[in-house]
Amino acid sequence: MALKSAWELALERTGGKSPVKLTDAQKAKLAELDKLYTAKIAQEELILKPKIADAQEAGDAEAVQKLEGQLQTVLGRIRRKRESEKEAVRQTP
Repeated sequence: MALKSAWELALERTGGKSPVKLTDAQKAKLAELDKLYTAKIAQEELILKPKIADAQEAGDAEAVQKLEGQLQTVLGRIRRKRESEKEAVRQTP
């Protein structure tokens, strides 16, 4: 089975249609969303990574696992929300 390129996968997702051209306003909004959500991700990492490090130093493997899971959950939620908002911008005429 041959691996598909990113271009081929994108064409499959869009049904072979060419991607829609974005306006300057849409591009600006997408950049703004990226900046906003990058900051939110960094904020969560600044909160949880020191707690993870403290738990590691204390040798509390259970707490480390719990905090890492919490971090992944929070980051996943933020990334999904970012992509949802970006998709809404892309769909706006």
